[in-house]
Amino acid sequence: MSGSGIVKYLVKLRFEVDGVVERADVIGAIFGQTEGLFGPEMNLNELQKTWKVGRIEINLESKNDRTRGEVIVPMSTDIGTAALIAAAVESVDKVGPCSARFNVGAIEDVRAVKRKQIVDRAKLIVRDWSSKTSSEGENLLKDVTESTKRAKVINYGIENLPAGPGVYSSELVYLVEGRADVVLFLRAGIENVVALEGTSVPDSIIELGKKKRLIAVLDGDRGGDLIEKELAQVMHVEKVIHAPPGKEVEDLTPIDVINMLRAEKVEAAPQRRQRQAEAPQPKTEEADEPVVAKTRELYANLNGTLEAILLDQGLQEIGRFPISELVQKMEGTSGAQYLIFDGIVTQRLVESAAKVGVKGIIGHRTGELNQVPDDMRIGTFRDIGLE
Repeated sequence: MSGSGIVKYLVKLRFEVDGVVERADVIGAIFGQTEGLFGPEMNLNELQKTWKVGRIEINLESKNDRTRGEVIVPMSTDIGTAALIAAAVESVDKVGPCSARFNVGAIEDVRAVKRKQIVDRAKLIVRDWSSKTSSEGENLLKDVTESTKRAKVINYGIENLPAGPGVYSSELVYLVEGRADVVLFLRAGIENVVALEGTSVPDSIIELGKKKRLIAVLDGDRGGDLIEKELAQVMHVEKVIHAPPGKEVEDLTPIDVINMLRAEKVEAAPQRRQRQAEAPQPKTEEADEPVVAKTRELYANLNGTLEAILLDQGLQEIGRFPISELVQKMEGTSGAQYLIFDGIVTQRLVESAAKVGVKGIIGHRTGELNQVPDDMRIGTFRDIGLE
């Protein structure tokens, strides 16, 4: 790429077409079928004009009336935008008049290769220097090296997400976008961190949110905004902190990260204490025994599904929905009296449930509730001995 664009990621896709086509056909299909999906600013043509997408390479081979090949898209955007473009190209289903299938093979971090080369060169420099120093100098180097060692990146959850070892022991965990952000946090001495690795929230992160306090630290760009919206739809995050506008978290220094988190804590602490002192406490009195018994009956098949169940006055199931669709579906359901769900009771949920006549809610835990109707009871699975 020329101009101001510096390649950060290579989006690689494999494709197969049921017919014989040429490179121009594939390029035309990609640009034509992705145009307008995410607004004009996300069109490939616009991204190329601003040097955020480079020259797309197509390698193909035709044999037995089929064409197979690879698409390589160089990008200088954040990882969120790269993932969106990859998914958009993957949705292409025709090349010319022929049916086609595109599949994302990988999104390669070009900078990781450069960093490895730099690290390898640094090791050679240190080795050469070390061999020329006296034993006293070697001892001093050892002391300095030992004092600056940081924790190593580990894998977390079934998705093998990059994380720091503190993700298991700390009550508070920071959510960041990618592996480079995790490495930056570790350099800053912050080990309670885990990466989302994409705009879709992994199941392991959703489960983590049921047990720990979460603060998201995201890029100061559109990708960071998209991830913030996705988090809000599927789970509770205590706070969202963004890097300065136009900057990615990985572009900051360890000192920048420490100062950013420290500033947020200093600013938020007095306000949080005041809200906690003024906010009414949710009503968590023990629910009626029939409701408790019904909840225990449903728990085994509900826990871990990220779904919600609505019950009527007679405790009969009248609806079961994904949590992401709960508010919308609940407003279209009549006769709901109780809500049992695999998630966190938030103020928005309480308000939506009250509008349709729900009198009781039971979930994994409660968030910060500022106002609860007098005739509504709120409880958790732990309150009734299920956790």
